[in-house]
Amino acid sequence: MESRNQTLISEFLLLGLPIESKQQNLFYVLFLLMYLTTFLGNLVIIILIFLDSHLHTPMYLFLSNLSFSDLCFSSVTIPKLLQNMQSQDSSIPYAGCLAQMYFFLLFADLESFLLVAMAYDRYVAICFPLHYTTIMSPQLCLSLVALSWGLTMFISLLHTLLMARLSFCMGNVIPHFFCDMSALLRLACSDIQINEMVIFILGGLVIIVPFLLIFTSYVRIVSSILKVPSARGIRKAFSTCGSHLSVVSLFYGTIIGLYLCPSADNSTVKEIVMAVMYTMVTPMLNPFIYSLRNRDMKGALGRVFSKRIIHFALGQ
Repeated sequence: MESRNQTLISEFLLLGLPIESKQQNLFYVLFLLMYLTTFLGNLVIIILIFLDSHLHTPMYLFLSNLSFSDLCFSSVTIPKLLQNMQSQDSSIPYAGCLAQMYFFLLFADLESFLLVAMAYDRYVAICFPLHYTTIMSPQLCLSLVALSWGLTMFISLLHTLLMARLSFCMGNVIPHFFCDMSALLRLACSDIQINEMVIFILGGLVIIVPFLLIFTSYVRIVSSILKVPSARGIRKAFSTCGSHLSVVSLFYGTIIGLYLCPSADNSTVKEIVMAVMYTMVTPMLNPFIYSLRNRDMKGALGRVFSKRIIHFALGQ
């Protein structure tokens, strides 16, 4: 009977962010503005790519999926955080907690795989420009996107099912602002060796392998440029890869800062601060990086708005 009672947790309590009560309203407004900026910024990119035929290319197919992933990634955690900051009730149902964990893992892992696809696209564009359209065929691009979605859905589902089999007897208070997998594992009283083994193996597939593939792509890109060094070639490479490289640096820089750089500070506080970085800051900055440093996006924005103005004027 005791074992049965251990599994009957109906809800978890999210402690949220380590913020003093007098600063809650200030941070609430800040996070709300960040979320709205993230949502609208990524939505604009998706709409521009859909409406402008000049952007119907492999790179922007991947970018539209990346923007959708960022939009959903933020929506998985921030609305619940904002709700808890304005409510005395910080509870989340057991099923809702597992669902939040599933979608958090899904969109986080999806970004990693999409960045690999974008790196391969940039590699082909610079190293094999004459064969670009042949290599990056519509079939290959759709296959890469489908593979990214399929792998992340399987990985996230596996983690969630393994978490669902655990019993929780260490309380139901999660010292985080969302249902983080590592925080949930600390509350489990079941054997978590399988969970940890799967995290270790799949973590390599989701983080290490994509990082090495992206790194290899850029090594070959730099090698190709150095073979025929010229100011024009360097400018072309920078304009082609600059935005993607900035996003890659932001994404993996946060991960390295969280998992590979040990700190003497409280590990839970560090995890929460870094989680704010990759759930709020990174998805918010990505649209600005791609719009401000990308001439195609600026041109598409101008074309779409000019068409709407002309249609509006003719309608009058």
